[in-house]
Amino acid sequence: MLTSLIIGVLLMNVFAAALVVARAPVYRTRLYRPMLLNLVLSVAPLVVLGLAVVVVLPLVVVGVPRPAVWAVAVVLGLVWLLLLPNSGYLITELNLNHRREGERVPEWYDVLLVLVLAMSGVLTTVLNVFLMVLVLLVVGGDDTATPLAGTSARVIEGVLLVLVAFGIYLGRHVRLNSWDVKHPPHLVRKVLGHLRGPGAVGNAIGFTLLGALFFALMYLVMIGPVVQGLVDVESVRQATT
Repeated sequence: MLTSLIIGVLLMNVFAAALVVARAPVYRTRLYRPMLLNLVLSVAPLVVLGLAVVVVLPLVVVGVPRPAVWAVAVVLGLVWLLLLPNSGYLITELNLNHRREGERVPEWYDVLLVLVLAMSGVLTTVLNVFLMVLVLLVVGGDDTATPLAGTSARVIEGVLLVLVAFGIYLGRHVRLNSWDVKHPPHLVRKVLGHLRGPGAVGNAIGFTLLGALFFALMYLVMIGPVVQGLVDVESVRQATT
């Protein structure tokens, strides 16, 4: 089930990229590069997460001191977290603002394009969070499936999804990028300046909570059966040993 989930997410991203790229030659219009860039940024957290596993596990195997291993893992984890909202950010493409008056592209094509793009972002976000939960539980010393259905996993998932939703808000409404973290004073001033605006705090809270709820429901639909399947297999294995 986990393999099918990963393959499905990857294929959805390929489908989205194909629609974005094909739009230009098929309808003889410009390639909308910002959309393609957003798609690349969307899969960046998965790349970082894979890199973290590839880098950290060998360090543990060869016996590198634990403090050094944890330092590398924390740095890569923070990079992953900063990039994570880029995946969910693709839902903001649903406004169809890439369309230009006079283009030959049928509206049905662009509607399908942004739906696929948004869903690729949602699926990538959900997969990222689930894989991080797996990593954290394994690092915590438990390599069984049972904790995936426990309270600790729910708390980690909830925190990450709230941060994702807030990050999307900052990206869309404050126009912040992940790399703006390199200039903390400017970032803080920009966020505080935005939140001082009329109704800005309410909008930020509303978007964050509703966005997190949306991602949580998608997480339940996608990951719930996977977790239940893994837990059932674990139960059967324990019963037969």
